[in-house]
Amino acid sequence: MNSGTNNTRAPGTVAVIGGGLAGCECAYQLSKAGVGTTLFEMRPGKRSRAHKTDNLAELVCSNSFRAASTENAVGLIKEEMRRLGSLIMEVADVSTVPAGGAHAVDRDRFAEGVTSAIHTNPNIRVDRSEITTLEAAELASFKAIVVATGPLTSQSLAADLVQRTDKERLYFYDAIAPVVEADSIDDSIVFAASRYGKGGDDYLNCPMDESTYNQFIDELLAAEKVPLHDTDDPRFFPGCQPIEEIARQGRLTPAFGPMKPVGLTDPRTGKRPFAVVQLRTENTACTAYNLVGFQTRLKYPEQKRVLSLIPGLSDAVFLRMGSVHRNTYIDSPRLLDDRLRLVGTPRIRFAGQITGVEGYVESTACGLLQGLYTAAELLNKDLSPPPSTTALGSMLAHLRSTVTDDFQPSNIHWGHFPPLMGDLPRGRRGRRERRGMMAERSLAALDIWRRTVTDTLQDSTAIF
Repeated sequence: MNSGTNNTRAPGTVAVIGGGLAGCECAYQLSKAGVGTTLFEMRPGKRSRAHKTDNLAELVCSNSFRAASTENAVGLIKEEMRRLGSLIMEVADVSTVPAGGAHAVDRDRFAEGVTSAIHTNPNIRVDRSEITTLEAAELASFKAIVVATGPLTSQSLAADLVQRTDKERLYFYDAIAPVVEADSIDDSIVFAASRYGKGGDDYLNCPMDESTYNQFIDELLAAEKVPLHDTDDPRFFPGCQPIEEIARQGRLTPAFGPMKPVGLTDPRTGKRPFAVVQLRTENTACTAYNLVGFQTRLKYPEQKRVLSLIPGLSDAVFLRMGSVHRNTYIDSPRLLDDRLRLVGTPRIRFAGQITGVEGYVESTACGLLQGLYTAAELLNKDLSPPPSTTALGSMLAHLRSTVTDDFQPSNIHWGHFPPLMGDLPRGRRGRRERRGMMAERSLAALDIWRRTVTDTLQDSTAIF
């Protein structure tokens, strides 16, 4: 893997700032249309608190791309991206690890695969230097600039964006779950199973009885935590709340959330545990497991002490401790047009989590769309957004939502989709049937739009 600056290729027409999922996908889509692109990534010269390697598309939180089935909205948007030739989905699909009904990947193999694909692409130049302002001399020659710096945007560039948009920067806190060494897990206590047997025995389950659970919650709530920034409110994205924040909402809340035992039977007792902590493999060799839903901001010594109370983890070796970091995103409904360009300055456009989409998959999807939009624009053609009935179009609906004073990040979900035409009342059609019909409608509309994309970009020639 080449992590150095690639100076052998021309800078190209488009600058993409940020070598995460959205930036890599955007650059790849531009390259397929023959658009020369420079991808700026500040690592290894400068690294965020969450990043550990120099690879592009490093997964800094979970290794899961969430649900695999198209009966789930996130599974559906992944299928749409596959049909549009997504690089991220292509690499993710060959980097999978067992995860029941979820789509998880070997994080190292995945990042290395994306890094190799980008560095060997003849239409992409990789520049390993930090961009601190959109007025930087390095950006002067580009016709379009895509900001895909994600939730971990550097302080200097974030400050520049605040000045440029004349809007107060929005934020929420995100947290990372710990990872333990497989050989340090007590196999005499932990059992392998997926809820309801779905997808095979892909999770390791640490069972708790009621007494053990209550002791664990007491220690979790009392443990010392890393303080947040003095000037910030503790506003966490619901899908990534630290486990101690979930417990603070009510001591039984974790047992109905990430620690729910539904669909599991402890083979030692033949009964359902009061609660479980699930472990999911991090890699194909199954040498490391992360604690599912156990994002945390406990101080490191406290993490080891409290999490070692979990049955089966008393002697656990922690390969990565949990952590919390501040995420940055912009007020997209106010600031961006329907092609995610900055209103009043269309040369600057955005992609990924910084727009207010949430999650690996949605970030990638946003980068894919921005790559297609920008390529079409440079070809002096107009590419309409995907239909609102598609998962991609439904995701964009969130970013084009009614202007409010409290715009919040969101994962894709069925509530973003328009209802089925002539649908029966909810009580007369099952949820699974409705979602299946919505998925069929979505993919049919996507295939029509895909032909529009092909017709728009097929005559492209290399643009440098």
